[in-house]
Amino acid sequence: MSTIRNHVQLIGNVGQKPTITNLESGKKVARFSLATNEYYKDGKGEKQTDTNWHTVVAWGKTAEIVENYIVKGKEVGITGKLKTRTYTTDDGNQRYVTEVVADEILLLGSKNDK
Repeated sequence: MSTIRNHVQLIGNVGQKPTITNLESGKKVARFSLATNEYYKDGKGEKQTDTNWHTVVAWGKTAEIVENYIVKGKEVGITGKLKTRTYTTDDGNQRYVTEVVADEILLLGSKNDK
């Protein structure tokens, strides 16, 4: 049961080119946005799309996969966990950010995709 605690699985499309940061420690971190879509029919029976955006963070070897294979528009599957962090803006306001920390990334779509 402990494997389903704080467990996220998403399939979606990458929203922009990932940003890669090489840390002084030698570790690599990748960040990118992921769009997931839900489809439903409204009261008039017309098909509607609800898009949600997620910030994905990958570390180490997973970040290297992101750097080498993931481009804007690519369909990917992600497994990981949610992580919330806080920071203070220059004007003193505290902000909260919830991100998906990726454990695994599955490249989807055809090999001919970007």
